[in-house]
Amino acid sequence: MFKRKVHRHMTSFQIIILGFLSIILIGSFLLTLPVSTRDLGGAKWTDALFTATSAVCVTGLVLKDTATYWSAFGQGVILILIQIGGMGIVTVAVSIAVVSGRKIGLMQRSTMQEAISAHHLGGIVRLTKFILKTTVLIELIGAVLLMPTFCGKYGIGKGVWYSVFHSVSAFCNAGFDLNGIEEPFSSLTAFSSVGFINITIMALIIIGGIGFLTWEDIKKNKWHFQKYRVQTKVILTVTALLIIFPTLYFYFFEFTDLPLGERILCSLFQAVTPRTAGFNTADLTGLSETGRMLIIMLMLIGGSPGSTAGGMKTTTIAVLFSSALSVFRHREHTHFFKRRIPNDTVRTAATVFLMYIVLFESSAMIISRLESIPLLTAMFETASAIGTVGLTLGITPRLGLISQFMLIGLMFFGRVGGLTLIFAAMSGKGMAASKYPQEKITVG
Repeated sequence: MFKRKVHRHMTSFQIIILGFLSIILIGSFLLTLPVSTRDLGGAKWTDALFTATSAVCVTGLVLKDTATYWSAFGQGVILILIQIGGMGIVTVAVSIAVVSGRKIGLMQRSTMQEAISAHHLGGIVRLTKFILKTTVLIELIGAVLLMPTFCGKYGIGKGVWYSVFHSVSAFCNAGFDLNGIEEPFSSLTAFSSVGFINITIMALIIIGGIGFLTWEDIKKNKWHFQKYRVQTKVILTVTALLIIFPTLYFYFFEFTDLPLGERILCSLFQAVTPRTAGFNTADLTGLSETGRMLIIMLMLIGGSPGSTAGGMKTTTIAVLFSSALSVFRHREHTHFFKRRIPNDTVRTAATVFLMYIVLFESSAMIISRLESIPLLTAMFETASAIGTVGLTLGITPRLGLISQFMLIGLMFFGRVGGLTLIFAAMSGKGMAASKYPQEKITVG
Protein backbone atom coordinates (compact mmCIF):
# COMPACT_ATOMS: atom_id res chain seq x y z
CA MET A 1 0.00 0.00 0.00
CA PHE A 2 1.41 3.34 -1.08
CA LYS A 3 1.20 6.34 1.19
CA ARG A 4 -0.04 9.50 -0.40
CA LYS A 5 2.64 12.16 -0.55
CA VAL A 6 1.74 15.28 1.38
CA HIS A 7 2.95 18.54 -0.15
CA ARG A 8 3.48 21.18 2.48
CA HIS A 9 3.57 24.73 1.21
CA MET A 10 5.58 27.37 3.01
CA THR A 11 3.63 30.13 4.67
CA SER A 12 4.13 33.81 3.86
CA PHE A 13 6.02 34.26 7.12
CA GLN A 14 8.42 31.41 6.33
CA ILE A 15 9.06 32.82 2.85
CA ILE A 16 9.89 36.24 4.31
CA ILE A 17 12.33 34.75 6.83
CA LEU A 18 14.04 32.47 4.30
CA GLY A 19 14.30 35.39 1.90
CA PHE A 20 16.14 37.53 4.44
CA LEU A 21 18.39 34.65 5.48
CA SER A 22 19.28 33.86 1.86
CA ILE A 23 20.25 37.44 1.04
CA ILE A 24 22.31 37.70 4.24
CA LEU A 25 24.25 34.52 3.40
CA ILE A 26 24.83 35.60 -0.21
CA GLY A 27 25.99 39.02 0.97
CA SER A 28 28.29 37.41 3.56
CA PHE A 29 29.89 35.26 0.88
CA LEU A 30 30.47 38.25 -1.41
CA LEU A 31 32.04 40.24 1.40
CA THR A 32 34.54 37.45 2.14
CA LEU A 33 35.93 37.69 -1.39
CA PRO A 34 39.41 39.28 -1.63
CA VAL A 35 38.07 42.00 -3.91
CA SER A 36 35.69 43.22 -1.19
CA THR A 37 38.37 44.66 1.09
CA ARG A 38 40.96 47.35 0.44
CA ASP A 39 43.86 45.09 1.40
CA LEU A 40 42.55 42.38 -0.99
CA GLY A 41 42.74 39.86 1.83
CA GLY A 42 39.01 39.37 2.18
CA ALA A 43 37.02 39.70 5.37
CA LYS A 44 36.70 37.09 8.09
CA TRP A 45 33.44 35.15 7.89
CA THR A 46 32.20 36.58 11.20
CA ASP A 47 32.96 40.17 10.11
CA ALA A 48 31.26 39.57 6.76
CA LEU A 49 28.21 37.95 8.39
CA PHE A 50 27.84 40.79 10.89
CA THR A 51 28.15 43.44 8.16
CA ALA A 52 25.75 41.66 5.78
CA THR A 53 23.18 41.20 8.54
CA SER A 54 23.51 44.84 9.55
CA ALA A 55 23.07 45.96 5.92
CA VAL A 56 20.11 43.70 5.05
CA CYS A 57 18.45 44.53 8.38
CA VAL A 58 19.18 48.24 7.67
CA THR A 59 20.83 48.68 11.05
CA GLY A 60 24.24 50.30 10.58
CA LEU A 61 26.19 48.66 13.39
CA VAL A 62 29.62 47.72 12.03
CA LEU A 63 32.77 45.97 13.17
CA LYS A 64 34.93 47.59 10.46
CA ASP A 65 34.76 51.16 9.22
CA THR A 66 32.83 51.10 5.93
CA ALA A 67 34.97 53.71 4.17
CA THR A 68 38.45 52.56 5.14
CA TYR A 69 38.05 48.76 5.35
CA TRP A 70 35.81 47.85 2.42
CA SER A 71 36.80 48.39 -1.22
CA ALA A 72 34.55 50.02 -3.82
CA PHE A 73 33.23 46.54 -4.65
CA GLY A 74 32.56 45.79 -0.98
CA GLN A 75 30.81 49.13 -0.52
CA GLY A 76 28.72 48.37 -3.62
CA VAL A 77 27.67 45.02 -2.15
CA ILE A 78 26.73 46.72 1.11
CA LEU A 79 24.68 49.34 -0.75
CA ILE A 80 22.75 46.67 -2.68
CA LEU A 81 22.08 44.79 0.55
CA ILE A 82 20.81 48.01 2.15
CA GLN A 83 18.49 48.66 -0.79
CA ILE A 84 17.09 45.14 -0.72
CA GLY A 85 16.68 45.20 3.05
CA GLY A 86 15.09 48.65 3.05
CA MET A 87 12.49 47.87 0.43
CA GLY A 88 12.05 44.34 1.73
CA ILE A 89 13.03 41.04 0.14
CA VAL A 90 9.53 40.27 -1.06
CA THR A 91 8.97 43.79 -2.38
CA VAL A 92 12.15 43.61 -4.44
CA ALA A 93 11.22 40.17 -5.82
CA VAL A 94 7.70 41.27 -6.74
CA SER A 95 9.05 44.51 -8.24
CA ILE A 96 11.37 42.53 -10.51
CA ALA A 97 8.47 40.31 -11.56
CA VAL A 98 6.28 43.35 -12.26
CA VAL A 99 8.98 45.12 -14.29
CA SER A 100 9.66 41.95 -16.31
CA GLY A 101 5.94 41.59 -17.06
CA ARG A 102 5.44 38.29 -15.21
CA LYS A 103 2.07 37.45 -13.68
CA ILE A 104 1.85 37.75 -9.90
CA GLY A 105 0.03 34.81 -8.33
CA LEU A 106 -2.16 34.76 -5.24
CA MET A 107 0.62 33.36 -3.06
CA GLN A 108 3.00 36.14 -4.08
CA ARG A 109 0.31 38.74 -3.42
CA SER A 110 -0.41 37.28 0.02
CA THR A 111 3.28 37.23 0.92
CA MET A 112 3.63 40.81 -0.27
CA GLN A 113 0.69 41.82 1.89
CA GLU A 114 2.37 40.37 4.99
CA ALA A 115 5.74 41.87 4.10
CA ILE A 116 4.54 45.49 3.84
CA SER A 117 1.70 45.25 6.37
CA ALA A 118 -0.89 46.13 3.73
CA HIS A 119 -4.52 46.26 4.87
CA HIS A 120 -5.99 44.53 1.81
CA LEU A 121 -4.85 41.94 -0.71
CA GLY A 122 -6.40 43.87 -3.58
CA GLY A 123 -4.22 46.47 -5.26
CA ILE A 124 -0.94 44.86 -4.13
CA VAL A 125 0.62 45.04 -7.60
CA ARG A 126 -0.35 48.70 -7.93
CA LEU A 127 1.09 49.36 -4.47
CA THR A 128 4.31 47.58 -5.44
CA LYS A 129 4.71 49.84 -8.46
CA PHE A 130 4.10 52.87 -6.22
CA ILE A 131 6.78 51.67 -3.75
CA LEU A 132 9.30 51.11 -6.55
CA LYS A 133 8.68 54.49 -8.18
CA THR A 134 8.68 56.34 -4.87
CA THR A 135 11.93 54.72 -3.73
CA VAL A 136 13.79 55.51 -6.95
CA LEU A 137 12.46 59.08 -7.10
CA ILE A 138 13.18 59.99 -3.46
CA GLU A 139 16.65 58.45 -3.46
CA LEU A 140 17.50 60.20 -6.73
CA ILE A 141 16.33 63.57 -5.40
CA GLY A 142 18.27 62.99 -2.19
CA ALA A 143 21.45 62.16 -4.10
CA VAL A 144 21.13 65.26 -6.28
CA LEU A 145 20.65 67.47 -3.20
CA LEU A 146 23.74 65.99 -1.52
CA MET A 147 25.99 66.28 -4.59
CA PRO A 148 26.98 69.96 -4.32
CA THR A 149 28.46 69.45 -0.84
CA PHE A 150 30.06 66.05 -1.42
CA CYS A 151 31.37 66.89 -4.90
CA GLY A 152 32.80 70.15 -3.61
CA LYS A 153 34.59 68.33 -0.80
CA TYR A 154 35.69 65.10 -2.49
CA GLY A 155 35.61 65.76 -6.24
CA ILE A 156 33.11 64.73 -8.91
CA GLY A 157 33.61 60.94 -8.99
CA LYS A 158 33.81 60.29 -5.27
CA GLY A 159 31.25 63.03 -4.56
CA VAL A 160 28.60 61.39 -6.77
CA TRP A 161 29.24 57.98 -5.19
CA TYR A 162 29.05 59.44 -1.68
CA SER A 163 25.81 61.24 -2.55
CA VAL A 164 24.15 58.09 -3.89
CA PHE A 165 25.41 55.93 -1.01
CA HIS A 166 24.24 58.29 1.73
CA SER A 167 20.90 58.99 0.02
CA VAL A 168 20.07 55.27 -0.18
CA SER A 169 21.38 54.64 3.33
CA ALA A 170 19.32 57.51 4.78
CA PHE A 171 16.08 56.68 2.96
CA CYS A 172 16.41 53.03 3.95
CA ASN A 173 17.14 54.12 7.53
CA ALA A 174 20.36 52.10 7.42
CA GLY A 175 22.93 54.47 8.96
CA PHE A 176 25.92 53.21 6.95
CA ASP A 177 28.25 56.05 5.96
CA LEU A 178 31.50 56.63 4.09
CA ASN A 179 32.85 59.46 6.22
CA GLY A 180 35.43 57.29 7.94
CA ILE A 181 38.03 58.86 5.66
CA GLU A 182 37.71 61.93 7.91
CA GLU A 183 37.96 59.85 11.08
CA PRO A 184 37.01 56.15 11.45
CA PHE A 185 33.44 55.57 12.67
CA SER A 186 32.80 59.34 12.65
CA SER A 187 29.41 59.18 10.85
CA LEU A 188 28.27 62.73 9.95
CA THR A 189 30.01 64.58 12.79
CA ALA A 190 32.16 66.47 10.25
CA PHE A 191 28.94 67.99 8.83
CA SER A 192 27.25 68.93 12.12
CA SER A 193 27.10 72.60 11.13
CA VAL A 194 26.24 72.08 7.44
CA GLY A 195 22.53 72.80 7.36
CA PHE A 196 21.84 71.48 3.87
CA ILE A 197 23.36 68.05 4.63
CA ASN A 198 21.50 67.84 7.95
CA ILE A 199 18.13 68.81 6.50
CA THR A 200 18.44 66.52 3.46
CA ILE A 201 19.47 63.48 5.52
CA MET A 202 16.72 64.13 8.09
CA ALA A 203 14.11 64.48 5.35
CA LEU A 204 15.18 61.17 3.79
CA ILE A 205 15.06 59.45 7.18
CA ILE A 206 11.57 60.73 7.98
CA ILE A 207 10.20 59.97 4.49
CA GLY A 208 11.51 56.41 4.63
CA GLY A 209 10.46 55.94 8.25
CA ILE A 210 6.77 56.84 8.06
CA GLY A 211 6.04 54.09 5.55
CA PHE A 212 4.90 53.57 1.97
CA LEU A 213 1.27 53.04 2.99
CA THR A 214 1.29 56.44 4.66
CA TRP A 215 2.67 58.12 1.56
CA GLU A 216 0.12 56.36 -0.62
CA ASP A 217 -2.65 57.73 1.62
CA ILE A 218 -1.15 61.22 1.45
CA LYS A 219 -0.87 60.99 -2.32
CA LYS A 220 -4.51 59.94 -2.59
CA ASN A 221 -6.02 62.50 -0.18
CA LYS A 222 -3.40 65.26 -0.52
CA TRP A 223 -3.45 67.58 2.55
CA HIS A 224 -6.98 66.67 3.70
CA PHE A 225 -6.03 65.22 7.09
CA GLN A 226 -9.58 64.19 7.96
CA LYS A 227 -9.74 61.89 4.94
CA TYR A 228 -6.64 59.92 5.95
CA ARG A 229 -6.90 56.40 7.33
CA VAL A 230 -6.71 56.19 11.12
CA GLN A 231 -3.32 54.49 10.85
CA THR A 232 -1.95 57.39 8.79
CA LYS A 233 -3.25 59.92 11.31
CA VAL A 234 -1.69 57.99 14.20
CA ILE A 235 1.66 57.63 12.41
CA LEU A 236 1.91 61.32 11.49
CA THR A 237 0.85 62.47 14.96
CA VAL A 238 3.19 60.16 16.89
CA THR A 239 6.09 60.86 14.52
CA ALA A 240 5.68 64.62 15.03
CA LEU A 241 5.56 64.24 18.82
CA LEU A 242 8.62 61.97 18.87
CA ILE A 243 10.58 64.59 16.95
CA ILE A 244 9.40 67.75 18.74
CA PHE A 245 9.79 66.75 22.40
CA PRO A 246 13.23 65.04 22.13
CA THR A 247 14.45 68.05 20.12
CA LEU A 248 13.43 70.37 22.95
CA TYR A 249 15.19 68.16 25.49
CA PHE A 250 18.44 68.01 23.50
CA TYR A 251 18.32 71.76 22.87
CA PHE A 252 17.86 72.79 26.50
CA PHE A 253 19.88 70.09 28.29
CA GLU A 254 22.51 68.45 26.06
CA PHE A 255 24.00 70.78 23.43
CA THR A 256 24.01 74.01 25.39
CA ASP A 257 27.66 74.81 24.60
CA LEU A 258 27.17 74.93 20.79
CA PRO A 259 26.50 78.05 18.70
CA LEU A 260 22.77 78.67 18.19
CA GLY A 261 22.50 77.38 14.58
CA GLU A 262 24.54 74.23 15.22
CA ARG A 263 22.71 73.69 18.51
CA ILE A 264 19.35 73.63 16.72
CA LEU A 265 20.63 71.31 13.98
CA CYS A 266 22.27 68.91 16.45
CA SER A 267 19.20 68.78 18.67
CA LEU A 268 16.85 68.14 15.75
CA PHE A 269 19.14 65.59 14.10
CA GLN A 270 19.65 63.56 17.29
CA ALA A 271 15.87 63.49 17.76
CA VAL A 272 15.24 62.21 14.22
CA THR A 273 18.04 59.69 13.73
CA PRO A 274 17.28 57.20 16.57
CA ARG A 275 14.10 56.12 14.69
CA THR A 276 15.86 54.27 13.06
CA ALA A 277 18.59 55.72 10.89
CA GLY A 278 21.83 55.42 12.84
CA PHE A 279 23.60 58.55 11.62
CA ASN A 280 24.86 61.01 14.20
CA THR A 281 26.25 64.53 14.02
CA ALA A 282 27.32 64.70 17.68
CA ASP A 283 29.55 62.59 19.89
CA LEU A 284 27.04 60.37 21.67
CA THR A 285 29.53 59.41 24.38
CA GLY A 286 29.32 63.02 25.57
CA LEU A 287 25.60 62.77 26.34
CA SER A 288 24.36 62.50 29.90
CA GLU A 289 22.84 59.24 31.11
CA THR A 290 19.41 60.82 30.73
CA GLY A 291 20.16 61.72 27.11
CA ARG A 292 21.38 58.20 26.37
CA MET A 293 18.27 56.71 27.98
CA LEU A 294 16.07 58.96 25.86
CA ILE A 295 17.84 57.75 22.72
CA ILE A 296 17.41 54.13 23.87
CA MET A 297 13.65 54.70 24.19
CA LEU A 298 13.48 56.29 20.74
CA MET A 299 15.49 53.44 19.21
CA LEU A 300 13.14 50.84 20.65
CA ILE A 301 10.07 52.65 19.30
CA GLY A 302 11.55 52.92 15.80
CA GLY A 303 9.63 53.84 12.66
CA SER A 304 6.22 52.96 11.29
CA PRO A 305 4.66 49.83 9.75
CA GLY A 306 5.38 49.18 6.08
CA SER A 307 8.42 51.45 6.13
CA THR A 308 12.16 51.05 5.71
CA ALA A 309 12.58 51.47 9.48
CA GLY A 310 12.64 48.89 12.25
CA GLY A 311 11.76 48.97 15.93
CA MET A 312 8.52 48.01 17.64
CA LYS A 313 6.80 50.76 15.55
CA THR A 314 5.06 54.03 16.36
CA THR A 315 1.61 52.45 16.08
CA THR A 316 2.48 49.86 18.74
CA ILE A 317 3.33 52.55 21.28
CA ALA A 318 0.27 54.60 20.29
CA VAL A 319 -2.05 51.62 20.80
CA LEU A 320 -0.54 50.85 24.21
CA PHE A 321 -0.86 54.44 25.40
CA SER A 322 -4.42 54.69 24.14
CA SER A 323 -5.26 51.37 25.82
CA ALA A 324 -3.85 52.68 29.11
CA LEU A 325 -5.94 55.82 28.81
CA SER A 326 -9.02 53.67 28.21
CA VAL A 327 -8.32 51.80 31.45
CA PHE A 328 -7.81 55.07 33.35
CA ARG A 329 -11.14 56.37 32.04
CA HIS A 330 -12.97 53.07 32.65
CA ARG A 331 -13.70 52.67 28.94
CA GLU A 332 -14.18 49.25 27.43
CA HIS A 333 -12.41 49.92 24.12
CA THR A 334 -9.36 51.76 22.78
CA HIS A 335 -10.08 54.70 20.49
CA PHE A 336 -8.24 56.81 17.92
CA PHE A 337 -9.82 59.77 16.13
CA LYS A 338 -13.35 58.58 17.00
CA ARG A 339 -12.63 55.05 15.76
CA ARG A 340 -12.62 51.92 17.92
CA ILE A 341 -9.53 49.71 17.82
CA PRO A 342 -10.07 45.90 17.96
CA ASN A 343 -8.95 44.15 21.14
CA ASP A 344 -6.81 41.80 19.03
CA THR A 345 -4.74 44.80 17.97
CA VAL A 346 -4.18 45.79 21.60
CA ARG A 347 -3.11 42.23 22.47
CA THR A 348 -0.71 42.16 19.53
CA ALA A 349 0.80 45.51 20.55
CA ALA A 350 1.30 44.28 24.11
CA THR A 351 2.93 41.08 22.84
CA VAL A 352 5.32 42.97 20.55
CA PHE A 353 6.24 45.38 23.35
CA LEU A 354 6.91 42.53 25.79
CA MET A 355 9.10 40.64 23.30
CA TYR A 356 11.21 43.72 22.55
CA ILE A 357 11.67 44.66 26.20
CA VAL A 358 12.58 41.13 27.31
CA LEU A 359 15.06 40.54 24.48
CA PHE A 360 16.60 44.00 24.70
CA GLU A 361 17.12 43.94 28.47
CA SER A 362 18.17 40.30 28.84
CA SER A 363 20.68 40.63 25.98
CA ALA A 364 22.08 43.80 27.54
CA MET A 365 22.51 42.06 30.90
CA ILE A 366 24.36 39.15 29.30
CA ILE A 367 26.63 41.40 27.22
CA SER A 368 27.30 43.63 30.23
CA ARG A 369 28.43 40.62 32.24
CA LEU A 370 30.44 39.00 29.42
CA GLU A 371 32.24 42.18 28.37
CA SER A 372 32.48 43.82 31.83
CA ILE A 373 30.92 47.06 30.60
CA PRO A 374 28.29 49.32 32.25
CA LEU A 375 24.73 48.05 31.83
CA LEU A 376 23.50 51.32 30.29
CA THR A 377 26.23 51.11 27.64
CA ALA A 378 25.23 47.54 26.81
CA MET A 379 21.56 48.57 26.70
CA PHE A 380 22.43 51.27 24.18
CA GLU A 381 23.98 48.70 21.81
CA THR A 382 21.22 46.10 22.20
CA ALA A 383 18.50 48.73 21.70
CA SER A 384 20.34 49.90 18.59
CA ALA A 385 20.49 46.34 17.27
CA ILE A 386 16.91 45.25 17.96
CA GLY A 387 15.60 48.63 16.80
CA THR A 388 17.75 48.28 13.63
CA VAL A 389 19.18 51.74 14.29
CA GLY A 390 22.97 51.57 14.18
CA LEU A 391 23.84 54.23 16.76
CA THR A 392 26.68 53.15 19.01
CA LEU A 393 28.80 54.30 21.90
CA GLY A 394 31.81 52.76 20.15
CA ILE A 395 31.92 49.37 21.86
CA THR A 396 30.59 47.14 19.03
CA PRO A 397 33.97 46.59 17.28
CA ARG A 398 35.48 45.53 20.63
CA LEU A 399 32.83 42.96 21.55
CA GLY A 400 33.60 39.26 21.78
CA LEU A 401 32.22 36.64 19.40
CA ILE A 402 29.28 35.63 21.61
CA SER A 403 28.19 39.25 22.01
CA GLN A 404 28.52 39.83 18.26
CA PHE A 405 26.25 36.89 17.49
CA MET A 406 23.75 38.16 20.04
CA LEU A 407 23.64 41.49 18.19
CA ILE A 408 23.25 39.62 14.88
CA GLY A 409 20.24 37.80 16.31
CA LEU A 410 18.74 41.03 17.63
CA MET A 411 19.19 42.79 14.28
CA PHE A 412 17.48 39.93 12.45
CA PHE A 413 14.65 39.86 14.99
CA GLY A 414 14.21 43.63 14.74
CA ARG A 415 13.99 43.68 10.94
CA VAL A 416 11.95 40.54 10.30
CA GLY A 417 9.73 41.04 13.32
CA GLY A 418 9.08 38.85 16.32
CA LEU A 419 5.55 37.92 15.30
CA THR A 420 6.76 36.88 11.85
CA LEU A 421 9.29 34.53 13.45
CA ILE A 422 6.69 33.08 15.83
CA PHE A 423 4.03 32.68 13.15
CA ALA A 424 6.57 30.95 10.90
CA ALA A 425 7.53 28.54 13.68
CA MET A 426 3.94 27.88 14.70
CA SER A 427 2.55 27.33 11.19
CA GLY A 428 0.27 24.35 10.86
CA LYS A 429 -0.77 24.46 14.50
CA GLY A 430 -4.47 25.19 14.46
CA MET A 431 -6.49 27.06 17.03
CA ALA A 432 -7.91 25.07 19.89
CA ALA A 433 -11.59 24.31 19.41
CA SER A 434 -12.31 24.10 23.14
CA LYS A 435 -12.11 26.85 25.75
CA TYR A 436 -11.02 26.62 29.37
CA PRO A 437 -13.30 27.94 32.12
CA GLN A 438 -12.89 31.67 32.71
CA GLU A 439 -11.71 33.12 36.02
CA LYS A 440 -10.60 36.63 36.91
CA ILE A 441 -7.25 37.52 38.51
CA THR A 442 -6.21 40.84 40.02
CA VAL A 443 -3.57 42.90 38.24
CA GLY A 444 -2.00 46.30 38.99
